[in-house]
Amino acid sequence: MSDWDSEKDRITDIKLEEGSVVRRSPEVEHERAVAMYDLLDMNRFRPVGAEISGPYKVMLAIEDGKRLHFKINNEADELLSQVILAMSPFRRLIRDYFQICESYYDAIKRLSPSQIETIDMARRGLHNEGSDLLRERLQGKLEMDQATSRRLFTLICVLHIRA
Repeated sequence: MSDWDSEKDRITDIKLEEGSVVRRSPEVEHERAVAMYDLLDMNRFRPVGAEISGPYKVMLAIEDGKRLHFKINNEADELLSQVILAMSPFRRLIRDYFQICESYYDAIKRLSPSQIETIDMARRGLHNEGSDLLRERLQGKLEMDQATSRRLFTLICVLHIRA
């Protein structure tokens, strides 16, 4: 990951393809909105291969609960690349991340700042672990910086929620 072109090596639009609309908690909706806003505000992203040039429009989908599907288009909505990853390596992390997030949201309502900080540190640690796993699994297919992979991991978690 070197020589990023800030005009080309970025996502300008991201959509979440959801098989069915699920009702999410206000906290989860807030996390989704913030991740999408921050991702579009600043990101570094590109498919591997010099022949594919951006900027990019990305559609993320979870298929059959088993596969993560990246559909990468150019700004004219022409399909440039597709990347499919098995979800199984992410399942434990996503489950643990949901549990710690629930604890965090509950803690905000009733615990002291130091207790909240302890839970938040654990939440950030799992988030970093998920981000690192995503980058590792995408190696040789997609390149991105850590901030971009953190935001994408948040969106993958949101997509994974089932009613």
